[in-house]
Order: sequence, then C-alpha cells, then structure tokens
Amino acid sequence: MKTREEILFEDTPVPRAVLSLVIPTIISQLITVVYNMADTFFIGQIGDPNQVAAVSLCMPAFVFLTGFANLFGIGGSSLMARSLGCGNRGKARQAAAFSIWTAAGVALLYGIGWLLARASLLPVLGANAETYDFCCQYMFWTITIGAVPTVLNQALAHLVRAEGHSSQASFGVALGGVLNILLDPLFIFGLRLEVAGAAIATMISNVLAMIYYLILLRGKRYAADISVHPRHYTWRAGIPREVLLVGLPSFLMNFMGVLSNVTINKLMASYSNAAVAGIGVAKKIDMLTFAVATGMSQGALPLIGYNYSSRNIRRMKAALKTDFAFSFALALLGTIFLFTCAGPIVRAFIDDPETVRYGQLFQRIICVTGPCISVTMLTITAFQSVGKKVQPAVLSLLRKGGLDIPFMLLLNHLSGVNGIVWATPIADLIAMLVAISLFIPFWRRLTPQRPPAAT
Repeated sequence: MKTREEILFEDTPVPRAVLSLVIPTIISQLITVVYNMADTFFIGQIGDPNQVAAVSLCMPAFVFLTGFANLFGIGGSSLMARSLGCGNRGKARQAAAFSIWTAAGVALLYGIGWLLARASLLPVLGANAETYDFCCQYMFWTITIGAVPTVLNQALAHLVRAEGHSSQASFGVALGGVLNILLDPLFIFGLRLEVAGAAIATMISNVLAMIYYLILLRGKRYAADISVHPRHYTWRAGIPREVLLVGLPSFLMNFMGVLSNVTINKLMASYSNAAVAGIGVAKKIDMLTFAVATGMSQGALPLIGYNYSSRNIRRMKAALKTDFAFSFALALLGTIFLFTCAGPIVRAFIDDPETVRYGQLFQRIICVTGPCISVTMLTITAFQSVGKKVQPAVLSLLRKGGLDIPFMLLLNHLSGVNGIVWATPIADLIAMLVAISLFIPFWRRLTPQRPPAAT
C-alpha cells in the first residue's frame, strides 16, 4: 500500500499536488514576512527614525541566519526527496540528521562570533553614534541568544516539507510569525523595552516554533524519514558534499543579499537616517513579492525532485509548468498592488514625513521587477531539485551582489540616492534573462529515458 507521500508525489493530479504543497508554503512565507515587518511596524509607532534605522541596519546580519537554514534545509530536503524517490529511506534519514546537527553547530558559532566582534562589525553595517546602542540591543537577543532556534526553525521546515508534509511545515513557520506579532506590542509598549523588546519577541517566537518541530518529529519518530538521532549523523556516503553543494546557491543568494543590504544601507547613511529608514521599510514591504516567489518555488521542490529521481519526467515537467503559471501570475498581481498603494503602505509603518517620502519612492522602484524574481527563483529551485550545482550558484550570484552592488556604486555616482535603488530592478531583470537562457536547454534535454541524478 502506498504511503500518503507516495500518493501525493505519484498519483495526485498535478495542479492539485502543486497547490497542496505551495499554498501552505506561501502562507508561511507571507507570515514570516509579516512578522519580520512587525518589528519595523511597531518600532515605527514609537516615532523614532533612529530605532527604525537600527532594525534596518541589523537586518542583514539577522537575515544571514536564513542563509544557514537554506544551506542545510534546502540541500538536505533536496537529497531527502531524491533519496525517497529512489526508495533509499536510510540515506534520507542520514541527510536529515547531518543537516539538523550541522546547522545547529554553525548557528551557535555565528551567534558567539557576533557577540565577540560586534564593536568592529556594527560600524561596517552602517551603525553610527545615534543607532549603535539600539543595534547592540537588537543583535544580542536575535543573534547571540536566538541564532540556533532561528536556524533550526527554518531548516526543520524545509526537511518536514521534503516528506510531503507541507501543511505541518508551514504551521510551524506560521506559529513563529503569529507569536512574534502578538509578543511585539507586549514587549515594546507594555514592558517599555522598545527596540530590545522587539528583539526579545523575535527570539521567543523562534524558540517556540523550534520546539513545535521537535515535538512533531518525536510524535512520528517511528514513521518519519527525518532523524534527529545522533546515530544517523555521518560524513560518509557523499552526504555532506551533496547537501552543501545543492544548498550552496541559496546560501550564496542570502549571503550576497546581506552584502547588498549592507552596501545600500551604507550608501543611504551618507544621505540621512531617514533615507536608511525609508529603504528599510521599502525592502520589508517588497519582501511580500519575494515571499510569494519563494513559497511557489520551494513548496514544489519535493514534487519536482521526487519525480525526477523516479524517472517520471512527464509529471515533473507538468509540475514545473503549473508552478510557473501560478507563480508569475501572483507576482504580477503583487507588483501592481505594491506600486499603486505605496504611499498608504509606507505611512502605516511610520508617519515621519521625510521617511515616508523616501519609502514610497523606493518601494515603487524596487517592486517593478517582481515577475522577474518569480522566474529566477523557480529556475533556481528547478536546478536544485534535480541536484544541479553550477547553474543555481551562477543565478544566485547574479541576482544579489554580482550585479546590484556594482550598479549601486555606479548609479549613486551618476544619479544620487534614487540611482542606488534602481540597481535592484536592473539586476533582477538581467538575472531573469540569464535564468531563461540556462533553463531552456535544460528543459529540452529532459526526456523519460534520462537517468536520475546521483543521490
């Protein structure tokens, strides 16, 4: 008798299978964005641009934790899905154990490193005399104390999704988001902790979400292919290489995104703290488009990888076509919404006139290439799901850091503050064109006789 996962991956009509995987993932991604925006929103109600700027300045270092989660979570989930497609459940357990324990260790070292080096690193992020203390408070709770639960929360979501349990994975992400939204006003206003309160709320919400996943895995430990037992942890069978190389493009995208955000914050800081706060708000809002694209692509990864590995290429291609149509349509609608409603959305975060002026202009510029992001993200995920390493790495580097940072520096010199922001949509457009050029020959080579990727 087939398991629930095998029925979903092999027999369920493709549109229904895609939607059952991506809808919970999109919802969880949107809730993650909302709770990331919650800190900015609630701190903005204080009316202090310096505290809003501090959260924006710290965000690259905090978001870097997502890079570690993606490195081990996406790499591990891809290997798990392909191993399950070949019927190798033992290797799936080993991939999960390696991903979980290594992710926890790396996150712990990252948190300790920031504690020891923050005096040197915070100025690099753009902190000045007005924002330094606020940055220290925020970083201590979200990174020094919260690095491990933040990384494991997200990595476990990827691994649970690889088994086909998209709803359970998304519930954990949503749980952390909802808790953060509820705890923010309590700690920021009720306890009058302001920016430190926002950080504590974020840390607690991630701890509780991590606990949810651990309870979930313990409850189904005899049937699950996700093992947290140290006996399944191994550096053999090519597992570290496969997990790290497949997850590397997502890590690189995140890492280069951090460098990109640091660069844009540093350039904005040379104009004013209001400009820093404005770009921080605009980028938080634009994360809605990115969340939809990420949910559409990552949600379908197990379905694509499983059918590629089991040689059901016809079903794999149908899943890609369906996912692309949904993703592009949603991204287009999101772009229209964010462009037309820029003013009211930014004012909902902070009512400082200069910050609003910057924020609504920056939001309109950044959001115009939302559909481009959807194409690039789905292409990256398609390559990752079949175990490709080079193509997604190239696209990740192009989309963030490889193109936008040079354009920021150039356009800042040519056009000033507005030119800095235009670098992002230019980079997204070029990355999409490269993605299409790489994907077309890959698509044409997909035939039912093609052997599965090595697992």
